[in-house]
Amino acid sequence: MHTLYSLCYWLGNTPLGRSIHDSSWMFPVIETLHLFGIVVLVGSASVLDLRLMGVAFKDYTVSMLGRRFLPWIWGGFALMVVTGGLLFSSEATKMYGSDVFRAKMLMIAAAGVNALVFHFLAYRSVGKWERDPVAPLAARFAGVVSILLWFGIVGAGRWIAYS
Repeated sequence: MHTLYSLCYWLGNTPLGRSIHDSSWMFPVIETLHLFGIVVLVGSASVLDLRLMGVAFKDYTVSMLGRRFLPWIWGGFALMVVTGGLLFSSEATKMYGSDVFRAKMLMIAAAGVNALVFHFLAYRSVGKWERDPVAPLAARFAGVVSILLWFGIVGAGRWIAYS
């Protein structure tokens, strides 16, 4: 792990990392953009998750909601990755020692795995069930796991500031 810490130390001391860290306005502006990305991603993903769980949006097909919200999900995710990388660069050594940050990263990875498993398993047969008010168990499970992970990611992100 010494090599990983050295990488974090280097990143935190790059001109970009130092500029963000030392600026009185850069970190808050980047963090605000990061929060916008979270709102867009989690809000859009929640619409799909709630539909998969059979809780809301039952009058819309899963494919219709996917076409409408997946671009927003990917846009929010891209914004979060860029701004999250910038925020990380300004506090890389602090994040290296943060168990909460590690938990957040693990939940993001788990959310990605959940999405891949859903798309390669349950979504393959979406034409058979997408008009049903309640999706099959595998799709409902994916929706529950997704919404729990994304809300956990948001919570961990906020908790990092206090850890």
